Amino acid sequence: QVQLVESGGGLVQVGGSLRLSCAAAGRTFSSVAMGWFRQAPGKEREFVATINWSGGATYNADSVKGRFTIYRDNAKNTVYLQMNSLKPEDTAVYYCAVANRGTSTQASDYVYWGQGTQVTVSS
Repeated sequence: QVQLVESGGGLVQVGGSLRLSCAAAGRTFSSVAMGWFRQAPGKEREFVATINWSGGATYNADSVKGRFTIYRDNAKNTVYLQMNSLKPEDTAVYYCAVANRGTSTQASDYVYWGQGTQVTVSS
């Protein structure tokens, strides 16, 4: 019942910032946990951040703590990933997803996925 579309990716210099958006269409958006994952070429999909249904609880991967912030605006059916102090190792396709229950770091707990948006950080 949920369809996701990511946007906001692009090419950025080391140390720069980007804000990714995930627009959701569906009647249950406000009551579901969400997550961001990323996948670099030749690597497995990696957890980035997750947020509960209300936005009151979040958890970030150690690799992005202090640099990335996940937040949501349920009135706009949108979840965001603010990325600051970007590094070349942040280069990946970023995916947003809907969890089948609460916040989770495991991709297997997510049931709906967006198409992904490319983030490239140049050195």
